[in-house]
Amino acid sequence: MNLADQYFAMWNETDVDRRAGIIEASWSADASYVDPSFETTGHDGLTEMVATAQEMFPGHRFALTGEVDKHHNRLRWTWELAADGQPAVAGGTDVVTLDADGKIQAVIGFLDFAPAH
Repeated sequence: MNLADQYFAMWNETDVDRRAGIIEASWSADASYVDPSFETTGHDGLTEMVATAQEMFPGHRFALTGEVDKHHNRLRWTWELAADGQPAVAGGTDVVTLDADGKIQAVIGFLDFAPAH
């Protein structure tokens, strides 16, 4: 499973222990995540953030929508959030920084569209 697959598996995994394993395998211990809705650091913070997103959007799944761009220690991808067979309710672009071991060190997320709150 490549890093983008692991990233989206993290967002979609509902079992806390399996999600923690995905995070441990793919994120550095002091990793950070920030987007307009969330800001967190560390494995525990990531686990809690995903649980919150799943509570906000029950039955929805995140999916990669294009190719993964890579240069140096940076990745960029686009995604959408949708329930099966339904139009996407949110979408965006993430810019990922990798650490020296190839794990996710930081994610900066930009929302292209999202529900109004």
